Amino acid sequence: MSHTSLMIDALKRQLKAKAITYAELGKRIGLSEPSVKRMFAQRSFTLERLEQVLDVVGMDFAELAQAATDAPQLISQLTYAQEEEIIGDTKLLVVAVAALNQIPVDEIAAVYRISVAETVKYLLRLDRIGFLTLLPNNRVKLLVSRTFSWIPNGPIQTWFRQEASGDYLDTRFAGSHELMRLVSVMLSPRSTRALLERLKQVADEFSQQHQDDARLPYDQRHSITFLLAARPWMPEAFKALMR
Repeated sequence: MSHTSLMIDALKRQLKAKAITYAELGKRIGLSEPSVKRMFAQRSFTLERLEQVLDVVGMDFAELAQAATDAPQLISQLTYAQEEEIIGDTKLLVVAVAALNQIPVDEIAAVYRISVAETVKYLLRLDRIGFLTLLPNNRVKLLVSRTFSWIPNGPIQTWFRQEASGDYLDTRFAGSHELMRLVSVMLSPRSTRALLERLKQVADEFSQQHQDDARLPYDQRHSITFLLAARPWMPEAFKALMR
């Protein structure tokens, strides 16, 4: 994780420790709540704005740097072998994804055909892997960072890609919580880089939204999967007509 990410994550921990919400922070520094969320998601702080936030939490730059250094080093990616172990057992994969979504043990057992005892057994395996720490009363502390991702083209991403081609895309995307846009454009290399960077930012923003909504009761949340993809591509039917 970059030094910038470590410092901003340390700043977020300070806000949480002092029970200062993004809405409250926005009022104190003259920004709307969405602007504050975007600032943290995109990690786009000016020095002046950072000084204002530090003033709200009662810290200076040196103290923030120390807090970032002292923070536990969370993992942003598993090893290939760890992913293979998880994908090799469907129930283990379900529990891992449920843990990422901060679903309590009893809710996992209520939603899936996995008993509480089985769920705890799988959480212990994920604890051994280093994915999380299983705490007393079956509480879970994730050991993965906010920017955690599966290995590109690794075992789990490959599995999800196979599932997507056969199931995820097999719909009209016409439901109230569904959306699909296919946009085909011609861009310069510079604009292409800007597009890819913006897609990464969108993923980070909704990762942050996931963290915020994790505090809500389970029945007030629902599973949603969005797929961001971009690459040079032309339909085979188009290629067949090219000179």
